[in-house]
Amino acid sequence: MIARKSSEDRKVEILNTTLDLIFEVGADHVTTSMIAARLGLTQPAIYKHFPKKEDIWHAITSSLCVQIRDNVARSTQAKAPLLALKRLILGHLNLVYTTPALSEIMATRDPGGNLNDIRRHIHEAMGELRAALHSNLSAAKAAGQLRTGITTEDGVMLFFGIIQSLVLRLIVTRNPSIIAKDAERLFDLQLALVTHEGDSA
Repeated sequence: MIARKSSEDRKVEILNTTLDLIFEVGADHVTTSMIAARLGLTQPAIYKHFPKKEDIWHAITSSLCVQIRDNVARSTQAKAPLLALKRLILGHLNLVYTTPALSEIMATRDPGGNLNDIRRHIHEAMGELRAALHSNLSAAKAAGQLRTGITTEDGVMLFFGIIQSLVLRLIVTRNPSIIAKDAERLFDLQLALVTHEGDSA
């Protein structure tokens, strides 16, 4: 006899399936019937766990924001600013690698404005990541680790650009493995360009 999944396990399964579908077809095209079909369930079975489709989006948004903020918190535990910077960038890119739907949510065209609330919350979490970037680069600059002429704001743009460029490549190629392949190498190259020789993460 096959054991029935607990309510919590089923919810996780629904959310993970929704994230997979978001990356495959775009957030604005995902329907509860698609989610049910992928899982071999009926739509009423989906609504048993999430009474409204919006409840699925809210749960996904909450989970993604928690993961973004958790990465910021973990990274800033490092005392050395350049090490914290590396953990911050690579930790976020690992989240994008494991959950590529995050990039799709941020980039999908949304003429109806259905994703405004989701994007607002994620943008707030990403603002905290950007603030952590600024804080660590400010500390590195104060310690004399950044090359002369490179401002903290320049550093934020350059390192945030690593995330943006890899996310764009992911959206174009539909291949998350490029992040695992290139993230650390690109970070180390960028770090070498903006720091004095001998300073590293």
